[in-house]
Amino acid sequence: MELRLYQQEARERIFQEWEKVDKTLLVLPTGCGKTIVFAKITEDCVRRGDRVLILAHRGELLEQAADKLAKATGLGCATEKAEESCLGSWFRVTVGSVQTLMREKRLNQFPADYFDDIIIDEAHHCLSDSYQRVLKHFPDAKVLGVTATPDRGDMRNLGQYFESLAYEYTLPKAIKEGYLSPIKALTLPLKLDLSGVSVQAGDFKSGEIATALDPYLYQIADEMLKYCADRKTVVFLPLVKTSQKFRDILNQKGLRAAEVNGDSKDRAEVLEAFDRGEYDVLCNSMLLTEGWDCPSVDCIVVLRPTKIRSLYSQMVGRGTRLYPGKDHLLLLDFLWHTERHELCHPASLICTDEDVARQMTANIEEAGCPVDIEEAEKQAAEDVVAQREESLANQLREMRQRKKKLVDPLQFEMSIQAEDLSGYVPAFGWEMAPPSEGQKRTLEKLGIFPDQIENAGKASKLLERLDKRRQEGLTTPKQIRFLEGRGFQHVGTWQFETAKNLIDRIAANGWRVPYDINPAEYIGA
Repeated sequence: MELRLYQQEARERIFQEWEKVDKTLLVLPTGCGKTIVFAKITEDCVRRGDRVLILAHRGELLEQAADKLAKATGLGCATEKAEESCLGSWFRVTVGSVQTLMREKRLNQFPADYFDDIIIDEAHHCLSDSYQRVLKHFPDAKVLGVTATPDRGDMRNLGQYFESLAYEYTLPKAIKEGYLSPIKALTLPLKLDLSGVSVQAGDFKSGEIATALDPYLYQIADEMLKYCADRKTVVFLPLVKTSQKFRDILNQKGLRAAEVNGDSKDRAEVLEAFDRGEYDVLCNSMLLTEGWDCPSVDCIVVLRPTKIRSLYSQMVGRGTRLYPGKDHLLLLDFLWHTERHELCHPASLICTDEDVARQMTANIEEAGCPVDIEEAEKQAAEDVVAQREESLANQLREMRQRKKKLVDPLQFEMSIQAEDLSGYVPAFGWEMAPPSEGQKRTLEKLGIFPDQIENAGKASKLLERLDKRRQEGLTTPKQIRFLEGRGFQHVGTWQFETAKNLIDRIAANGWRVPYDINPAEYIGA
């Protein structure tokens, strides 16, 4: 089987990384052939005499890996799952269930050096205790984690385990290069209130989401009639009972809907019937997030709001594969109302900058029609740049206005002829620290522009000098700024009353210097 250019590049990078580190990561979007890539890597490992373990947490993923391995490389494999064991097998490759291998009795049957390489499918799960127990049992094995996204629901970074990212192929690049379907997002004008839903293990509690969602199911079904009638749609819901209820509602509305869950005895038959086009909509309670492919799906409805980008990407990934006649995937989003938590939206699939993601979400909400997410991201990025430029311009204007009213520290030092201040060098640790906020506020209040004062020692010296000048009845920084701005010299050496009287004369003359006064020659001391 011929690998695509990015797949071949990923394959080469992984072996390069294994020369430097033991544990590395491959990130490919759903639908970009990660199973094919690690099948080819497995083949390379076997060629060099290694024994390989492909580790996964679900039976479907193990079957998929074994099937792709056979088709892509011709390699057969042993299975380590339930009653089946690889021990004594002549196969160099084993597909293993983590639930089986994690058991101490099972694990202890294997020498620590039994596997040379371990490949973890859906590696975002690998930080769990069950995976870690297996991985620690084979401490010298080279490890490759394969995932569609490097995020993890419990917020523990995969970087705690993996030592490098060997290769990442992004969703926008996959769409641009024609390997995945373009995505258009539409925000439906339904405000769903999640403000009362609590969080557990980093995400919303499914039971509470179901309760919050229940009053809106009929309205959502009405909206789906407008946009999904001619589409092949997968709906993700929080609980099995919610999924079944929504299936019944959709059928009442005239759509042909089916439902699958972990206990469905006819699950394979329902999935095949949906694939053949016998149903319009397939409802499920998070069952189809991994290990199921139906390329003809061209609409995804996420009714299981989440904070976890990996989970969101998995749901959307069920509809990103290419299919004849499919020109884009429609992704339906909602106006989820939540006061405390950041939710995943279509922007979460493509944006790395939080400001751009927020702007893109707002733009899609306002559009009222399906929007291509790449175009939306580009527009949002331009909007954010414009907003930042405007904000910076406003800050600079404010700073200029502020500076007009304040005296630059160097001007003040020169005006009062204070060589000890202009030549000041901090000597002690506290003096070298930046000025405190309190020092800066007081200096600005007294008329000194504080932004150019580099250390706390200089700020302290200036404040001492200003207090001493006040006691001696000398000019203030504001008097210095005003008069030196009109050409008077060394106003800092004048008395406060002298400067005050002169400013009063200038004010009485319409804020113009009287004709009989030459500022350059005026002696104010």
